[in-house]
Amino acid sequence: MSHLVTIGLETHVQLKTRTKIFCGCKLEFGGVPNSQVCPVCLGLPGALPVLNREVFLLGLRAVLALQGTPSTVIKFDRKNYFYPDLPKGYQISQYDSPLGVGGSIEIRSGDKTKKIRLNRLHLEEDAGKLIHDNSPDASHVDLNRAGTPLAEIVTEPDLESPEEAYDYLTNLKAILKSIGVSDCDMEKGHLRCDANVSVRKNEKDPLGKRVEIKNLNSFKAVKAALHYEIGRQSEAVDKGETIVQETRLWDDDRQKTISMRSKEQAHDYRYFPEPDLVPFSVAKEEIEKERKKIPELPKEKKDRFMKQYRLSVYDADLLTQDLAIALLFEDAVRLGSDAKTIANWITGPVFNYLGEHATGIEGTKLTPALLVDTSGLVVRGDLSLQAAREKVLPEVMEKGRKPQEVVLEKGLAQVSDDAAIQGWIKEALESNPKVVQDFKSGKETAAMFLIGQVMKKSQGKANPGKVRELMIQRLKAL
Repeated sequence: MSHLVTIGLETHVQLKTRTKIFCGCKLEFGGVPNSQVCPVCLGLPGALPVLNREVFLLGLRAVLALQGTPSTVIKFDRKNYFYPDLPKGYQISQYDSPLGVGGSIEIRSGDKTKKIRLNRLHLEEDAGKLIHDNSPDASHVDLNRAGTPLAEIVTEPDLESPEEAYDYLTNLKAILKSIGVSDCDMEKGHLRCDANVSVRKNEKDPLGKRVEIKNLNSFKAVKAALHYEIGRQSEAVDKGETIVQETRLWDDDRQKTISMRSKEQAHDYRYFPEPDLVPFSVAKEEIEKERKKIPELPKEKKDRFMKQYRLSVYDADLLTQDLAIALLFEDAVRLGSDAKTIANWITGPVFNYLGEHATGIEGTKLTPALLVDTSGLVVRGDLSLQAAREKVLPEVMEKGRKPQEVVLEKGLAQVSDDAAIQGWIKEALESNPKVVQDFKSGKETAAMFLIGQVMKKSQGKANPGKVRELMIQRLKAL
């Protein structure tokens, strides 16, 4: 039995500043535990917070890029709860007056587009981190992350499937990276997501109890956790069981959610205005100044790529999810390469390499000129596509070597000379008389085996198109 699914996402994005939100401590991933702290982020008595202006401006830019409405009065609140990694016993956040409200993100839902409405974007500080694996007898606290600036972006409950949630997060990440407010590196904790999901049998039923899923450290985990939780809740609904409103953790190893605690309500946090940070107003001129800093957004870029370069929706979408990839594509085309050829190279061999090495394009030494040179060798028939993908491109991306040098060093130059290819064809025919007879008897697929033999004898250097052309001519002449 199918069920109606309602999903809302809360995404915490680390803003791209050099220092923390309320003090001057540096933000540096992988530092010695508790080495990037001060009286403010340690919560020592008498220490007073001061808002980092760059945090405010980056958050404002995000609100505008997401089509939200900025608040004209900025106020911070204390969110009270106890946890060992929260030194003050409260978190400075925003409750009834967020930085921005509304906005939307467009996603693909089947063959149509769908707007996912945003509820709000507010600023807050991050907590520290508990470390459990240093000792079997104790947990340790690292407060380097305490005070890290976060923008929390909350959707309306408009998502209806794990796939829609995945697409939403992909598009959100693309927008935030393109406007320069965050690196969105999930491995470094720059982007974290909590998912709220409920299930009901039909539209006439009231919305089901909302279950929150935490510990989602990748988009893949979000999709998997939602699939599991939807299945769990659907089974319970069918059995007439009551869904409990709770917070559950995603166990990536076991691929299941585990009950953590009952779900808190807003009143459980006893919000009240932060007395150490005075509310302040924002001038319209400042809002417009930040609006002008917003570059071409991914959706606008995608539409332009389709029109200007005549790319498919699929290609344009892949090329505009990451600003560095989009720049690589356009710069390569400006150097004179065919747009479709470069698009195929990036979405094929380049993406395969990035996936296998779990890195972004910034982690390689590939430049537009090197990409043009590599693809050009294949287009001109000087190098086979297979050799280019498997033996040349890795050297180019890892070491920044010129593809021509790699081809010469490894003896990979593709052979298009008729005489040389005819020699290999002669050897293949003489070595496989039965296959030749099969072709003469009408089994045309036998030609493919013989072409493969020529490629084998040439050690992959023969031009495949030329081999096919000359082989068919030779066989038909027998």
